Amino acid sequence: MKKSSDYKALGVSLGVHAVLLVSLALIKFTLMDNMNEVVVETVFTDERDQQEFTQELDINTEISESLSVVSGATVSTASGGSGAPAVSQTKIEQSESLNEPEIQVNVGQVTLPGANMLGEDLGESEIKGETAAVVEGYGAAMSRLTQELIRLMRKDKLHVVWLFDESESMKDDQEEIRKQFHKVYEELKIAQTQDNALRGRAQGETLETTILSFGAGIHTHTAKPTGNIPEIQKAIQQIPIDESGVENTFQSISAVCDKYGPLAFKAGRKLAIVVISDESGDDEQNLEEAVARCTRFKAPVYIMGREAIFGYPYARFRWTDPKFGLNFWIRVRRGPETEHPEALQWDGLHERWDAFSSGFGPYGQVRLARESGGIFFMLPGEEENLAGAGAHLNRRFEFLAMKEYQPLLISRREYEKERSQSQFRSTLAEVINVLDPEKDQQLRIKEIWYAFEPDAFRPEGLDNASKALRAFGMLNEAVKRLESIKHMRAREDSQRWRAAYDLAYAQTLAYRVRLFQFMLAVDSHLKEMPKPKDPKSNRWDARRTKKMLEPDEQQIKHTKVDMAELNKQLEKAKEQFLFVKQQHPGTPWEQRADWELNTGFGFYFADVFRDPKYDDQRANIKVPSY
Repeated sequence: MKKSSDYKALGVSLGVHAVLLVSLALIKFTLMDNMNEVVVETVFTDERDQQEFTQELDINTEISESLSVVSGATVSTASGGSGAPAVSQTKIEQSESLNEPEIQVNVGQVTLPGANMLGEDLGESEIKGETAAVVEGYGAAMSRLTQELIRLMRKDKLHVVWLFDESESMKDDQEEIRKQFHKVYEELKIAQTQDNALRGRAQGETLETTILSFGAGIHTHTAKPTGNIPEIQKAIQQIPIDESGVENTFQSISAVCDKYGPLAFKAGRKLAIVVISDESGDDEQNLEEAVARCTRFKAPVYIMGREAIFGYPYARFRWTDPKFGLNFWIRVRRGPETEHPEALQWDGLHERWDAFSSGFGPYGQVRLARESGGIFFMLPGEEENLAGAGAHLNRRFEFLAMKEYQPLLISRREYEKERSQSQFRSTLAEVINVLDPEKDQQLRIKEIWYAFEPDAFRPEGLDNASKALRAFGMLNEAVKRLESIKHMRAREDSQRWRAAYDLAYAQTLAYRVRLFQFMLAVDSHLKEMPKPKDPKSNRWDARRTKKMLEPDEQQIKHTKVDMAELNKQLEKAKEQFLFVKQQHPGTPWEQRADWELNTGFGFYFADVFRDPKYDDQRANIKVPSY
C-alpha cells in the first residue's frame, strides 16, 4: 500500500515538474515575435517647467530678540534634501544646466524692508513660495515660521490656523510642537512690541490662533481664535486619533479657507495656514481646488512634512503588537514627488516594498505651498519604524546634484498635456503604467510564506511560476518598447526624464533574469523537495541572492537557455545599472541602481518559521491605521 502511495506522489511530482519545464521552454531572452501584443493605455502626461530652489535651516531654538525678516519667495541655497557641503568645481563643470552663464542673487537672511512694496508692485499672489526648506527638526522649522509670521505681521494683523494630522504616528510630533509654541509666541510678542513702538502704533492683539485637526473629517479645538499660549497647548493635547487612517488634507485646507477666509477679511486680518502631517494626503484629486481657495484668500500655506518616497506613492511602517510581539507593516501614502510616478512600481516580483527617498516633498503638498506663497518644511528623514530597502540610507542629496532633477509643479492637466506631446516620455509612462501591480494583480508573485508540505507547496509554486512566465512576456514587450525610443534619449531636454528612462531600462533587463531564476528555483525545489535545515521551520521563503542558480541539463534542453546565456543577459543589465550610476551620481536613481546591483538576481528557497499567532490570534490584534 505504501509503495502504491509513493508511486502516486512521484507521478504527481513528475507531472508538475513537466508542466514547469514546458513553461520554461516558452521563454526566450530575445524579443518574442509571436507574443500577443500587450495593450497599453495611458492616463498620464507631463513634466517640469521651472526649477525651484530650497533652503536648509539651522537648528537654533533660542528665543530671538531681533526682527530679521526672510521672504517666502527668496532664492535659497540648498536643494530638496541637501545637507551637504559646497560642491567641487569639477562637479559644477559637469552640470549640464550650467553651460550658459547665469546670474543669481542670493538674498539669504538679509532683512528686507521692501517686502511690502514688492507685494504692492506685483500683487501678493504673484510671489511663489519655497518648495523645500530642509530643517533639522521642529525647532528649526518653528524658528523659520516665526520669521515668516513676523514678516506678514509687518503689514497685516494675522489669523493663523494650525491644522494637525490626526494619525497615530503624529502624536509625538504634536507633543514636540506643543512645547515649541512658547518660543514662537515669545518671539512674536517681542516683534510686535518693537514694531508697534517703531511705528507709533497702540498695543493690540496682532496675532490670533485657531487649532484644528483633520483625518477623514475636521475638528475644532479652540472655541474662538486666541493668543493664549496655555490654551493653545491644551488644545493640541486634545487632538484625537482618527482610526480610519484617512487623511483628507486638501479637502480640509479648502474647508479652512471657506470658514476662516471671510472671517479674517471682515476682521481686517490676513489668513495663514500651518499644516503638520507626515503623509501626502489621500485626496489629491482636491489639490487644485485647495490651490484656488488659498489663492483667492491670499492665504499662504506652510507645511511641515516628510520627503516623498522615490517615484512611489507609498511607504511602510513597522508596528509591533505589544501583547504578542508580532510585527506588522502598515502602508501609508507618502509620495510620489511628481504628479504621476516616473519610476517602475514593480520590483521584478511584486509591488515595491522599498522606502528610498526622492529628495523632494510629496507633489501635492509642495505644489500647494509654492502656489500659495508658503513654504514646505522637509523634516529629518530618520524615522525609526520606516521599513523597507533604503529606509535607513542617506536621505539627503547635494543641491547641485539634484538641481537638474526638480519635479514639475504644474497642474495635472498641464502635466498630462505636456507629457503627451513627447513620444519619449509617454512611452516610458505607458511601460510604468502596464507594469503596475496596483492595476494588474497577476504581477504580485509570492515571495514569502509558501506552504511547507510538498503537496501544498506544488500548487502554490506552479501558480506563481505561471505568473512569472506571464510577467516575463510583459517584460520582453517592455524592453522592446524602451529600446524603440532609445535614440530619442539624446534629444530629451529633461535630465529627470533621462534618469527615469535609464533606470527603467536597466530594471526591465534585470527583472527578466530575476524571473527566470525564480522559475528555475521553483522547478528545482519541486524536483528535490529538500529537507528543512531548522526543525522549527514551517514555511518556505523565496530568498534573493547574488549567486545565480545554474540550469540543469533537463532545464537547458527544454528552455534552450544555458548559464552562458544567463550571464550574458545579466551582464547587459549590470552595464545599464552602472550607466545609471555614472550618468546620475548623487541622486536617488544612483542609490536605487546600487541597491539593485547589490541585491542579486538569483533565488533559492529557505525554510523559515512563521509564528502561528499571525493566524490564530489575528482577530485579537488591532493594527492601527497610520
